Amino acid sequence: MPSPLPTPVSERDAVSLPHSPLPAYYDSNDPAAREAFLRKTFDDTAVDYNRLEAILGLGTGSWYRRQALLRAGLRPGMQVVDVGMGTGLVSRQILRITGQPERLVGVDPSPGMMEQARFDGHPVECRVGRAESIPVPDASADFLVMGYALRHIADFAAAAAEFRRVLKPGGRLLVLEITSPEGSIAKTLLKAYMRGAVPLMARAVSRSASTPMLWRYYWDTIEACVPPARVLQTLSAAGLMDAERHVELGIFSEYRARG
Repeated sequence: MPSPLPTPVSERDAVSLPHSPLPAYYDSNDPAAREAFLRKTFDDTAVDYNRLEAILGLGTGSWYRRQALLRAGLRPGMQVVDVGMGTGLVSRQILRITGQPERLVGVDPSPGMMEQARFDGHPVECRVGRAESIPVPDASADFLVMGYALRHIADFAAAAAEFRRVLKPGGRLLVLEITSPEGSIAKTLLKAYMRGAVPLMARAVSRSASTPMLWRYYWDTIEACVPPARVLQTLSAAGLMDAERHVELGIFSEYRARG
């Protein structure tokens, strides 16, 4: 299946959209169709997500998430919001650092994903919600993280404004994302892996028929995602301070800022 061509968008929309619409997956002229596609896809594939992620990450995903959180300044005593928490992969590392489940709130639009979240018996509060409308009070978080969900939100400018609203003055923001490599060879290799090898592996181990498609969609959103400079520009335009990007292995972007 060839990569779908993204739909052109206006310059104004490009500021808000994390990537161009992908008409191979949903009606690009209907925002509700995109939301319905994402909700159904993540609900349907939730049963496979943790197992496949562990296989693909070769056991290093948890370690990397924990190190990224520490680099961003997470420490015990902070009130934390995990936006796009999914199955709790980032939240589990938050708890390993803080040990305070009562100070953690997870937010995700997919009830199916949150139902698969496991926290070793810790009672973490999970709320259905979106990055563009986070269901927590103003200035209530010391630390806000969004892990690998930037490409799946509809309006990044609105999400950045919400990050600013939710964070206390001086509160810390961390946005984790996978970025397409700059070199053509590295990009070709990663594309072959994400769009070819990963869906093939997913077909062999998954319980949901939608899981291979999800990983193809992952690559297509990575390839179509706005460049890092635009991400930083959007964070700064929302009033977040000291926006910066740290990169690991050329593809793992850690966007950091302060409220």
